[in-house]
Formats: sequence, structure tokens, C-alpha cells
Amino acid sequence: MFGLATLLPLANVAQGTIKVTDLDKSKIPAGIKYLGKLKNAIRWTDKLGDNILVTSETGIHNNPKFKHENDGSDVELYAGHYLVGDSLQLTWKVYDFISDCMVDLEASFIKNTLQVTDLNNDGVGEVWLMYKTVCHGDVSPLTMKIIMYEGAQKFAMRGHNKVRVSATKFNGGDYKFDEAFNAGPKAFRDFALQLWNKNIMQVWE
Repeated sequence: MFGLATLLPLANVAQGTIKVTDLDKSKIPAGIKYLGKLKNAIRWTDKLGDNILVTSETGIHNNPKFKHENDGSDVELYAGHYLVGDSLQLTWKVYDFISDCMVDLEASFIKNTLQVTDLNNDGVGEVWLMYKTVCHGDVSPLTMKIIMYEGAQKFAMRGHNKVRVSATKFNGGDYKFDEAFNAGPKAFRDFALQLWNKNIMQVWE
């Protein structure tokens, strides 16, 4: 479904949570790799076991692995989820990028959106990531995505954030749930919409 995000009362969203602790960079197991600068490292325990998640961003740089037809720049972001046991097991990862961009570019996680919930109370954490990407030379909306994993199951919400173009007019704000979200628990969609609305307005820095 497509639609403009509609604000949901916070009371309508179940707030199942799992205790998460921040992991110092020096405590990250040596087998865990990431791209660029570490943004977050967190750890929690659920029905699956001992979990570690890392997120990172490269910032604007030049990646020789990309094809460059212009004198453009690149930017990448990454998240990796590991189960810790006798050995490390990478269970899923998220990777996105913009390449060969000649104008303003960005690929960054949105501040204070990383979290782990248990909205359906099944003992398995739902890991929420939210980020935006863009290559533009104007003030158009940025591509915005929510990626959520419950175990190995991926859920995605994709669209654009919202920018003010006049005192009363805005562009953007559209979104679409993927099939997994549409078929999944309503609590997942409600929480995703709450997160979307909280971060929908573009703040120019």
C-alpha cells in the first residue's frame, strides 16, 4: 500500500522491549567486520541466543570497487547481525550505497532509531534500522527506509521523507510496506508507522 504517513497515538502501539546494552568498540569480537566508521554496537539475549549488532557508515569517499563514469563520490552504510556461540555466525546484513554522485550525497542511519523490541511477545527480538539515502542537487525529499528483522525474516518499509517547500506545502512523505509487513502482525506496521512519523521531516544541516 502507498500512502501519506498518518500520525498514530503512542498508546496504540504495543511497547514490548528487550534489554539491550551498548557494546564498547574494544569489546567487539575480532571476527566481526564492518565498513567505515562504527556507529553503533549493541548486544542482547533472546530466544535465539546471544546477539550482537553493529552498524557503520563510510561517509563520503571514493570506493575503487565502484564504476565511476564521472568524477563523483560514493557513500555506503552497513549493518550486520551475529549470533555468538562457540563461533560467530553472521545471520543477516543490510548494505546500501550511493555511487558516482556529482552533487550532494548521503547514506546515513537516522539518529536514535536503532532499537530491539518484542512486540508479538514470542521471545525473539525485532531489530529496527532506519536510514536515508540521496544523490541530489536540490531540496527534494530523501529516500527513507525502515528495515526490520525478526530472526531471519526481513520486513521493509520504503518511501521518502518530507520537505517543506513553502509555508503551507510539503513534498514527500509517501511510503510502501513490503509483503512481509502487510502479512505480518498489525503491531509491526503500527510501530513502523510511529517510527516513520517521528522522523519524517527533513532537517537540513
